[in-house]
Amino acid sequence: MQSTSDSRYDAPVRIDIITLFPDMVNEALAHSIMARAQKAELVELVTTNPRDFTEDKHRTVDDHSYGGGPGMVLMAPPIEAALLSVGLVDSNTETPIILTDPMGKKFTQQDAHEFSKHKRIAIVCGHYEGTDERIRTKLCTHAFTIGDYVLTGGELPALVMTDAIVRLLPGVLGDPQSHQDDSHEGGLLGHPLYTKPQKFRGENVPEALLNGNHKEIAQWRRAQSLQRTRKYRPDLFVRAQLTKEDVDLLG
Repeated sequence: MQSTSDSRYDAPVRIDIITLFPDMVNEALAHSIMARAQKAELVELVTTNPRDFTEDKHRTVDDHSYGGGPGMVLMAPPIEAALLSVGLVDSNTETPIILTDPMGKKFTQQDAHEFSKHKRIAIVCGHYEGTDERIRTKLCTHAFTIGDYVLTGGELPALVMTDAIVRLLPGVLGDPQSHQDDSHEGGLLGHPLYTKPQKFRGENVPEALLNGNHKEIAQWRRAQSLQRTRKYRPDLFVRAQLTKEDVDLLG
């Protein structure tokens, strides 16, 4: 349990996921760190199905697009009803309500940190050919994508964002420093990691990691992180805030 005076953590952080496939989402969240976080009451993950708020026998949540075109469009009223059923939209305007949408901002580690500061978050999973534009403009506060490619629905992006946010909550990873060396923390890729055996397929663990000198280990890891980022993600490297020591490590 959290031991902090911050009122955000007096109760579990709640993440509502509005999805047409709650079983898919719930199954993915029932394992590993997400499962442990829920069991420890650090986070409450709730799924709500918009189909449960439809009024016709077919539980219709989509219809043809005005103006014509292929595919079906997710309708706004079932999404609104689902959000209202969990006390959002009208009664809790300060809660971020995220729409998974290809036109949204690309979700980053910085966004994960920002949303981890909230006591409650909601994520609306897009589907079909797209969502009624008024879901984005009238019901949601943010729109995010996880990459420049097309997925069948918004469940996978919702799970990715949920995982990224939850692992930043106090107590979830056990060691509060666990995520500090992750890739994208501080805008750089992470350093290489090694474990037993010391030699594998002719490659040895770097000597710098074996001598027990913590200062040298830290310098080696920082240098590797810088070099990796410069080589594999130059787009990140050009935005990184480098120190004089970083420049020296790069040679």
